[in-house]
Amino acid sequence: MPTVSPMRAPERRGRTGVLEPVERLAEVLFGLIMVLGFTGSLSAAEAGQAEVRTMLFGALGCNLAWGLIDGLMYLMFCLGERSAGRRIMIAVRGAASPREAHDLIAGALPPVVAEALRPEDLERVRSHLAGPVDLPGRPRLTARDWWGGLGVLLLVFLSTFPVVLPFIFMDNTLRALRVSNAVAIVLLFLTGYAFGRAADLPRWGTGAAMVVIGLVLVAITMALGG
Repeated sequence: MPTVSPMRAPERRGRTGVLEPVERLAEVLFGLIMVLGFTGSLSAAEAGQAEVRTMLFGALGCNLAWGLIDGLMYLMFCLGERSAGRRIMIAVRGAASPREAHDLIAGALPPVVAEALRPEDLERVRSHLAGPVDLPGRPRLTARDWWGGLGVLLLVFLSTFPVVLPFIFMDNTLRALRVSNAVAIVLLFLTGYAFGRAADLPRWGTGAAMVVIGLVLVAITMALGG
């Protein structure tokens, strides 16, 4: 059985882009729900140009801030993932017995993979990790990681625009609000549908669930004064 360094976790998963499709879709869903919290709090009957402008700046600023935070969290996850691989390698080398090392290796793998491995497979991996293989250095961020963090920021921030564009191009606040809500619901459904396809979940059900979850979260946010 071929072995792969624990430090190569992202490549081992077979990534073909900076972010996985599920990751990209999750960030878009997050951005849509965030901006819905702002547009949903706008009263069409009472809002004037000043209130609409405040809402627009608030929505853009909030999604930009959360995009930055989410991007930083993504970078921290990349470091943590590589650090976990290094710790497993150290633990395997310091195991008191081969059986303990086998348990450590199996625990670091997805259950469906671990269950398919025989004791001799685990022993082959243990021998490789305990052999003359250089211990990976301290985890560092790569250019790919930084691009991924930037991608997270842009996905969260840019998902704001389709929902707020009606308020920029329409003078009638009530009509703009209705169009904005319709756009948000359609985007939530389409993104949820795509998320279901990427995550091997029921597509129509996932799309409908994202609409319901988004609306419920917005209602909770508004009820709490957010």
